[in-house]
Amino acid sequence: MATTTLTRRTATVAAPVARFTGTGHLVRLALRRDRVLVPIWLGVFVMSAAGSAGATVGLYPTEASRVSVAATINGNPSFAALYGPILDPTSMGQVSLFKMSAMGAALVGLLAVFLVARHTRAEEETGRTELLGAGVVGRWAPLSAALIVVAGALVVLALLTAAGLVGAGLDAVGSLSFGLSWLVTGLAFTGIAAVAAQVASTSRGTKGLAAGVLGLAYLVRAVADGSPNGDLVGLRWLSPVGWSQELHAFSNPRWMVVGLAVVFAAAMVALAYALVDRRDLGAGLLPDRAGTATAPRNLSGPFGLVARLNRGFLVGWALGAALLSMVMGGLVANIGGFVDENSRPFFEALGGQQGLEDAFMAAEWSLIGVFFAAFAVATLLRLRGEESAGRAEGLLASPLTRWRWASAHLTAALGGAVALLVVAGVFGAFSTARATGDDAWWGKVAGAAGVQLPAIAVLAGLTLVAIAFVPRWAVGVSWGLFTAFFLLGEIGPLLELPTWMLDLSPFAHTPKVPGEVVSAAQLGGLVAVAVALVAIGLVGYRRRDLEA
Repeated sequence: MATTTLTRRTATVAAPVARFTGTGHLVRLALRRDRVLVPIWLGVFVMSAAGSAGATVGLYPTEASRVSVAATINGNPSFAALYGPILDPTSMGQVSLFKMSAMGAALVGLLAVFLVARHTRAEEETGRTELLGAGVVGRWAPLSAALIVVAGALVVLALLTAAGLVGAGLDAVGSLSFGLSWLVTGLAFTGIAAVAAQVASTSRGTKGLAAGVLGLAYLVRAVADGSPNGDLVGLRWLSPVGWSQELHAFSNPRWMVVGLAVVFAAAMVALAYALVDRRDLGAGLLPDRAGTATAPRNLSGPFGLVARLNRGFLVGWALGAALLSMVMGGLVANIGGFVDENSRPFFEALGGQQGLEDAFMAAEWSLIGVFFAAFAVATLLRLRGEESAGRAEGLLASPLTRWRWASAHLTAALGGAVALLVVAGVFGAFSTARATGDDAWWGKVAGAAGVQLPAIAVLAGLTLVAIAFVPRWAVGVSWGLFTAFFLLGEIGPLLELPTWMLDLSPFAHTPKVPGEVVSAAQLGGLVAVAVALVAIGLVGYRRRDLEA
């Protein structure tokens, strides 16, 4: 009896430790899988922050110029709601990085959400976690490995960002505090995503839940910063995105905010561990909804099925596009007060030649076009996802041809991009025309939206070619090309790269509308390249074998 009691007590004490068995091996596996993707994204963040600082430091060399631009930004509710206010008008760091503060922190949070979902729920969804669990792997090991990898990536991002800002000419303490401001939001949403991975039953559901919380957090911060006279500024403390601002980077840093983020993330992680033991492997805490007894007619073909699969994804992007486009009018109407005589040539060089407002609108739409290209890439990569998950094999064993299956995904990608351009165009034109009192903006915005589609189609064609010829590397190749094109457009001119290198990006050939004459040959060339790439991709996908 005594032996039995001792054995039970030993097992009870050892059980919690055994749940982490195999964590180290899973960490190494995750690092190997992310050896390309994570460095690319970290490089994008670091170069964007350092490039923004380096480009702006020389624009406002005097304290008076910084105070002037800060007064314009803080006095405009649209600017404050979208980017956040400048808390210290005399600070070079805050003035040069005001666009990267709240917006950058939100994007870091989104990166954390995607990485956590990738290494937790996505692994269960594909069955790899079940296979690994059959070996010597504890129940908590997959979640622990994901948290270690994501938290480590966020810490590296904070340190590299601080180093990049120091290299751009900003002070070391302020640069470190800015890097930590991104870390604060990233850690918070790492914990939130860990909980969402236990609640949702799919990878997309996990991303949707966590991204929804992120959107709500950004909205709360926007309401706080855009409130009249700062009456609701206290709401920032309810938002992990707002915490990044409350750290007061480059001003009088509040280091305790980092502690707040660590405590919050730890609480969320503890909740996630508790929920792991309350669900079955592969299942979520939210019950799956029962489907209807009969399917609608539009699901009888590949186009209807793919549209249904991407419906929620498109709706989420459309809502975000509508909300962001609504603030465009306030930005355009006040751009004259934001840009002084020294910085005016800089913005005109980025966006056109016909005037400051046209130049600013063209520059904003250039960014919008790149972002919507990300939607097209993500949507089209679902074609590869269905194949690697084994679902495409069953579909293609039916009379469904590969050409129609691939065409359905391509239609969803480009059709969704067109829908996003229409939504952003309508809401952007409405807000701009109302803010400026000039109905001519309807035509200008329509032109700016329309010229973005050919470059988006080129990137979609490149993605399809990658899926057809290098399927195992399609995700890395597609996002790598997207990242390269983004950096060439945003950082290339600041680094004074040669023209031939900048021209490698299809977005470099998009007319800067309004403000620039549209060249039919320029757009026609992009369309021809896109059609050729799509044709090559469809032929390649039709002829190759399916791969897991």
